[in-house]
Amino acid sequence: MALIQWNEKLSVKVAEIDQQHKMLIDMVNELNDAMKQGKGKDVIGKIIDGLASYTVTHFSTEEKYFDQFGYPDTKNHKKEHATFVKKVSEFKDGFEKGKMSLTLNVMNFLSDWLKNHIMVTDKKYSQFFNEKGLK
Repeated sequence: MALIQWNEKLSVKVAEIDQQHKMLIDMVNELNDAMKQGKGKDVIGKIIDGLASYTVTHFSTEEKYFDQFGYPDTKNHKKEHATFVKKVSEFKDGFEKGKMSLTLNVMNFLSDWLKNHIMVTDKKYSQFFNEKGLK
């Protein structure tokens, strides 16, 4: 069973961003599955690399729209993004150096952060973007 199930509560009503959120959720689920199945470091490492780089891509998309439309909470939102990117980079770095294994705590952090970020922080821009014609 997937760690995170996509549902309408996670939708921010912007198709491009919803699609990217689905991709991030799939990647977290894939990482969780690989970890539970005891997959090798190479497989897990590739998934972590993909998650790290796709997160940056996704955040760039959101931030492009923040700047384009003058989103009022841009500063705080970008700060959350930067904190998450730093944390994922730390996981990736620690994992690659063999200093850290992927634990349930790491998976819970990724899952909880992603769900909470989408359902709380991202939901704040949903109406704002829709009113600007972004759907």
